[in-house]
Amino acid sequence: MKSTRLEELREEHNLTKKEIAKALKVSTSIYCRWENDKDSIPTIRLNELANFYNINVDYILRLTNNKVTMKKSIINKNLISARTRELRMDMKYTLRDIAKILNTTSSTWSAYETGKTLILSSFLIKICQISKISVDWLLGRTDNPKIPN
Repeated sequence: MKSTRLEELREEHNLTKKEIAKALKVSTSIYCRWENDKDSIPTIRLNELANFYNINVDYILRLTNNKVTMKKSIINKNLISARTRELRMDMKYTLRDIAKILNTTSSTWSAYETGKTLILSSFLIKICQISKISVDWLLGRTDNPKIPN
């Protein structure tokens, strides 16, 4: 069975699942489900994991094999919503277009763009894969929109 990036990182730092779960203030079973790709990691937790390891989210998600050392970052919903809208506009998609691609509703995507709701990690990942834009950029962790190669 192929190991996940979270498992690789944890083992690289000689940590147990329980230690990571405690650091993130989640149950060990929830962390195990993330590490084993059984559940999506919530966006806020992706940021916390990147902060914990001082690395880029793109690396954690296997969007790149280039591990970049990064400073700790706080989720800024206003910045994320502005970049989410900017990304959609750059792609020349309407709210309806993006909703259809992601199998959601226009009102859900609108809530992300207005900052009413933090974007779901599954949508975040998919839109970044489609657009070839860095998750770290969309989350405001870097000013560089390109995924590091």
